[in-house]
Amino acid sequence: MQVLTPAQRQQFERDGYLVVEDVLDPTRDIAPVMAEYADVVDRIAHSLYEEGVIKSPYRELPFEERLIRICAESGRNFPQHFDFSLPQSGVRHDTPIHVGPAVFGLLTNQRLLDLVEDLIGPEIYSNPVQHIRMKLPKRAVAKGSYNGLVSTIPWHQDNGVILPEADESDILTIWMPITEATVENGCLQVIPGSHRGDLVPHCPQEKGVSIPEKLIPSERATPLPMRPGSALLMTSRTVHSSLDNVTEDRVRISFDLRYQPIGQPTGRPAFPGFVARSAAHPEAVLCNPAEWARMWYEARARLAEQENPSFNRWSLDAAVCA
Repeated sequence: MQVLTPAQRQQFERDGYLVVEDVLDPTRDIAPVMAEYADVVDRIAHSLYEEGVIKSPYRELPFEERLIRICAESGRNFPQHFDFSLPQSGVRHDTPIHVGPAVFGLLTNQRLLDLVEDLIGPEIYSNPVQHIRMKLPKRAVAKGSYNGLVSTIPWHQDNGVILPEADESDILTIWMPITEATVENGCLQVIPGSHRGDLVPHCPQEKGVSIPEKLIPSERATPLPMRPGSALLMTSRTVHSSLDNVTEDRVRISFDLRYQPIGQPTGRPAFPGFVARSAAHPEAVLCNPAEWARMWYEARARLAEQENPSFNRWSLDAAVCA
């Protein structure tokens, strides 16, 4: 199956990234996901209103404005209520997670998988390192806390935030804006060609594991504004980060997904992945969104009963982190 042109393949191999337009249809593919998330916002708003934390549930407001209003007024953020993965620490039996059928439908979208197949082949596994990010304006970010699902993400390589077991896995990152991603509201930026060579050292910091600024050739940073329906493809070693959301009234909503050939380590074995497409064994493909949700609920129950597993390889003791 050939989706990409020779020129697009050449750019991906040369630069370590590629923006592909019109992969998803905003009405057919993205609107059902946003409808699910509108229900999540509705539940959060009504709960806060019943607690007396906010003056109104603001049901008359559009999604972005409503989310900003309830976050700013309550002084709280709710990234885990929307995310379809679990946090890397402190998992409880009641840790929020959103594993709805529309989200599963996007993960298994056939046009998206056609694109994946063009790069890694027809035996496709959905890697469980996956998130929705709702980058809020600074006025709506809870004071005294940091969460990468609502705030700026520092420079890193995706290979650097998983375990060494997956260093040789052929993991493809697909980053997709669900709303318009602009320089002003915090689109991604990449370092072209940074995927060539070894893994760059990362350091544990307040904002998560990241590459020290002194190792980043910032003069080569390339912002990538994108519209909904487009997809950014990156290798697992492409250095990237997000810009700040400097708007007052916009939320930059995006999905970051990862896919790899079946049978390769995911780098996060504590979380459940699944077979998304297989020409050799079509009977192994997961088609039931309820089964996908069950897998995550079971992982949550298991992690709530044990000590946190290791999720990264880095230590502050490294010389580069001094």
